Amino acid sequence: MRRLICCDYHEDSESVELRYTDGTLIDIDCLGVEDEIARNNDERSELAWLLRHDPIGYADLVLNGCIRYYLDKVTTCRPLEEHN
Repeated sequence: MRRLICCDYHEDSESVELRYTDGTLIDIDCLGVEDEIARNNDERSELAWLLRHDPIGYADLVLNGCIRYYLDKVTTCRPLEEHN
C-alpha cells in the first residue's frame, strides 16, 4: 500500500503536489479545479483559504470527488431571521 510522504502547495504554479512512497506523483491544477467547481467569489475564497491552510485536505476533497459537497456545506448563505 502506498503512503503519502509529501504534500506541497506551489503558489507560483497554483498547484498541489502529492508524492507517495511508491514514487507516484500527483499534481493538481488548482486553477482548473477552481474554474470547474467554484460558482461564486465565496467559493473561490474558500478554495484559496483551504489551499494555503490545508493543502492535504484540499487534495483529499478533490481526489475523492467531495469538493462540491464541501463547498455547498461551508459557503451556503442563509437569510437572517426577520426581527419584529
